[in-house]
Amino acid sequence: MLDIIYNSRAGCGLAESFLPTVEKRLRLAGKAYMLHETSGEKDGIRIARKLTENGGGTVIAMGGDGTVNEVINGITDPKNTVFGMIPCGSGNDFAAAAGIPVDAHKAVDILLTCEPKYTDYMECSGVRGINAIGTGIDVEILQRCMKKGFLKGKSKYFVSLLISLLKFKNYGLELKRDGRQTSHNAMIVCAANGKQFGGGIRIAPEAKIDDGLMDMVLIDNLTKPQVPIGLMKLMQGQITHQDFTVFERLKDVRAEFKNPVSVQIDGEIYKEMRFDVKIIHDELRMIRP
Repeated sequence: MLDIIYNSRAGCGLAESFLPTVEKRLRLAGKAYMLHETSGEKDGIRIARKLTENGGGTVIAMGGDGTVNEVINGITDPKNTVFGMIPCGSGNDFAAAAGIPVDAHKAVDILLTCEPKYTDYMECSGVRGINAIGTGIDVEILQRCMKKGFLKGKSKYFVSLLISLLKFKNYGLELKRDGRQTSHNAMIVCAANGKQFGGGIRIAPEAKIDDGLMDMVLIDNLTKPQVPIGLMKLMQGQITHQDFTVFERLKDVRAEFKNPVSVQIDGEIYKEMRFDVKIIHDELRMIRP
């Protein structure tokens, strides 16, 4: 049976439009399912925890990246639970990395026909993230997005990105990984399991979700005159190949800052959290192509 954790508010109405198609397709296939609708922030965590506290089962996140993050954090033991997605949010960034189309028929077909595959996720100070964990300008962008109510979806993110690039001041930090320590004056440090964030911005275009490594991207000492080319390369998916970018594939990474920082985990902001990230390999099984 599929336990579907459903966020009806996802995608500015997209989730609600998907629901009749999803239910009809499952009924026609004779697949047993139960719908569990979230009622507010973090409710997906509570529902997933309750569904998996006794082990086993198949839990499906139906919503956007926020819903996916809540479900991943609510699963009691990833080794004993199968995870799946029906993406219908505004960004659907991890769905792109996992090869799950934003189409109700096709997403359900994957649930019905594909076998679970081991899929990496990350942990930062005990909180799970499956797509991207970062600090720096990406946090500032998200905070601006929350304030721009007259814009929606990708346009909101892009406008917030432009403003943040013009106003942002780099963070001094010490980066520790693989027994090495280096000093940086960074605009962003991001640990990526997926390829993109912000509804399609390819921060780590070569990332793989099952290789046991995160793609660490750090933009270092970017000056104001370099901002336009940095933005262009980011939008083209070429940021990892620039002279001002530190790019490495790692199992764990830690950044220590002079002052407390906020960290975004799959688009959710955590204030004054330590940036201490590790990859979790061969535990979570996900239904995907």
